[in-house]
Amino acid sequence: MPTLKSALRKIPGVKLLGTTHGLQRLMLLIGSGIMALFVLVAIFADSLAPYALAQRKYQGEFFGKQQPPSSDHILGTTVEGYDVLSRVIYGARTALLVVIMAVAASIVIGVALGVISGYLGGWLDRILVLIMDAVYAFPSLLLAIVVAIVISGGSSSGFGGMMAASLSITVVFVPRYFRVVRNATLSAKSLPYVEAAKVGGARPGRIMFGHVLPNVSQSIPVLLTLNASEAILTLASLGFLGFGIEPTSASEWGRDLSTATTSDLTNGIWWTSVYPGLAIVLVVTGVTLIGESLNDVLNPLLRTRGGTTTADERELEETVLGSQADMPDDVPAAVAGHVTEGAEAPEGGAR
Repeated sequence: MPTLKSALRKIPGVKLLGTTHGLQRLMLLIGSGIMALFVLVAIFADSLAPYALAQRKYQGEFFGKQQPPSSDHILGTTVEGYDVLSRVIYGARTALLVVIMAVAASIVIGVALGVISGYLGGWLDRILVLIMDAVYAFPSLLLAIVVAIVISGGSSSGFGGMMAASLSITVVFVPRYFRVVRNATLSAKSLPYVEAAKVGGARPGRIMFGHVLPNVSQSIPVLLTLNASEAILTLASLGFLGFGIEPTSASEWGRDLSTATTSDLTNGIWWTSVYPGLAIVLVVTGVTLIGESLNDVLNPLLRTRGGTTTADERELEETVLGSQADMPDDVPAAVAGHVTEGAEAPEGGAR
């Protein structure tokens, strides 16, 4: 019968949490808490928001413009007469959908092209590298603005606007996944397991995506989290500059922040800009904390940050020390170390 400890280890993320310690674990817990709240707010926006997305009046009476926080409007109203709290809550849904679409498309396209380019090489590799380097050298925000204008004229409504913003961000992120995966594939394609797959008659497609890809994808989760935070900032920047989504179709934090800074701050109205800006800062902070914690866990050079070791490392150390303690007293320490590692001492003096 499975124990409670074994059952808890099957929960996604619990095993990863067990490999962290100290600052790593604190960062992971705080970041995960912020992101869990963000996702729940986005999913249940219709139930949590006190008013509809573009609602301006209740029971036949208009809300009033630039109203301060009150019992009817906890975070006040905007210059357009929208409820600030409702806009912030629905903005979480817009941000979540855009980030999921942009990052997912970037991973699928960038990782696939990176594996193909690194494994096959030749003229295809040179062309893809040239294109990706050209795109990567372009300023990311300017590139996103150009793509947004080409796709939707810089402004769109509803789902079309989210798709335009997602594609704009995807174009920026694809070269990053491509470069990381291609470099790892170049090193992996000459390893013995790839040669064994070739000898076994495996097709190139199976070798690339069945053997090479699982072994070069270790850095993708870290890159994913860092790109997710940048995707939120890019979406907010597009909305702030006026290339986002129509306010009556979807709520977008950057667009609401732009409207507030141009008309409200000069009049001492702070609540219309503080809360959308705070939402952006909190979500970006949460994603960044998760990314930094994952980087510490997956990077062996940073795994012992904080001066302590993980449970797995302590268990490995105890196993090594125990095997050395079982050696006879007359065996030198250097020889014991080699035997513990599995090396065999050469017979005779010749190598």
